[in-house]
Amino acid sequence: MPRAKQTKGICSFCLGEVTKGTAFKHIAACPKRQAAVDASEAKPGDVEPLYYLRAGDSYLKDFWLDLEVRGNAKLKDLDKYLRAIWLECCGHLSQFTADGFGSRVAGMTRQIGDVFGDGLEWMHLYDYGDTSETVIKAVGVREGKPTTKHPVALLVRNLPPETPCMVCQDPAAWFCRECQIEDNTEGMLCDTHKRKHPHKDYGGPIPLVNSPRLGMCGYTGPAKPPY
Repeated sequence: MPRAKQTKGICSFCLGEVTKGTAFKHIAACPKRQAAVDASEAKPGDVEPLYYLRAGDSYLKDFWLDLEVRGNAKLKDLDKYLRAIWLECCGHLSQFTADGFGSRVAGMTRQIGDVFGDGLEWMHLYDYGDTSETVIKAVGVREGKPTTKHPVALLVRNLPPETPCMVCQDPAAWFCRECQIEDNTEGMLCDTHKRKHPHKDYGGPIPLVNSPRLGMCGYTGPAKPPY
């Protein structure tokens, strides 16, 4: 059988494209990332454990993030980051669990190093009604000084999935929630067919954003990194 096509992401340092499978090796060898690490190491401060975390949507595998998180950061810092870059729409509750609803819960004040240091995979749940599930695991750890003053730094982010217009198959740039809910269609539209689209009851088509939460609850984006 032919191998499934790997999704690609963008390195935050060199802005080069990498596949999901090679992102970890790329970050380890990226000259611009190494320059950022060297600059941080030359500054005053303590060396600390920095965790390389892979976060990905449980169902939509094209959506993934590679993050470097300080070991003494708290889960609430990671929760805040995931909300800002991917999830926040209506201030819903969230939690970190070992295996979804009803399983062991890690409190938001737990430190990253304590939770991910044992090799476990954790799930982040956002919104207990229309739930977004994000699987998170540590794929590496280094001892050093962080490259940013923030607790979480973006290493690699998936490229927006290629989505065809449901009318003409040209690249889509818009999403119609009314199509999804009332007509049970994907609701993806190109610029041309967005202008001609009749649906208005749900506010009309909205721009596609690089987030697995699109089409859920009141999410509209924009899905931009908070730092």
